[in-house]
Amino acid sequence: MLDPKYKLHEVMVKAAFDATRDADLILFLVEASAKPKKKDLEILAKIRDTGKPVILVINKIDVVDKKILLPFIDEYHNIFDFADIIPISALEKENLDQLKSAVIRLIPVGMPFYPPEQVTEHPERFFVSEIIREKIFQNYGEEVPYSTAVVIDEFKEQSGRKDVIKARIVVERPSQKAIIIGKKGAALKKVGQQARLEIEELLDRPVFLELWVTVREKWRKKDLFLKEFGYDK
Repeated sequence: MLDPKYKLHEVMVKAAFDATRDADLILFLVEASAKPKKKDLEILAKIRDTGKPVILVINKIDVVDKKILLPFIDEYHNIFDFADIIPISALEKENLDQLKSAVIRLIPVGMPFYPPEQVTEHPERFFVSEIIREKIFQNYGEEVPYSTAVVIDEFKEQSGRKDVIKARIVVERPSQKAIIIGKKGAALKKVGQQARLEIEELLDRPVFLELWVTVREKWRKKDLFLKEFGYDK
């Protein structure tokens, strides 16, 4: 949940709040060292309107003095009527079983949405694009990955031959394109090699992966590009 700076942020925030309306249970995650801010209060007000049960999950209790936890919990308790409040340390795996038990206790029993053998409702090309995006995040600095989108232009399965996947990496500025490609294409080649190995493991078959980079100025601020790249449904 963030303050939108451009159209893509607006889409992301809307998707997050839309999800709260469909959810059976909401987990509100905060850090033990951070007191409630105005943004937290605004988010909780919107969540209150959904009428859904909310668990307050207080993370990073391993880095704060335990004496401050009770006043911290009281402060949040006075703000919102939480269904449960659970301090945890994700790093140290402290109280995670307690959190799981609370989730199981508070979500309703219902019929499964999908057959037991179905592990996801997303198509393979979705995971292929996510793998490529992951490699971009792992190989570049902080700013460039957030300005990129990955579009699968072709996904062709071929019996007895390698599948052909052609993907477009979209950036906002020519300088970003140069960074993604790297000297003599070395950086882009590295991303492609890493992504191909993981895609082949996912699909359990050999793949020919072709990547190229295009510039679409200010794509994160334009409805047309957001729809084309699958962000604005």
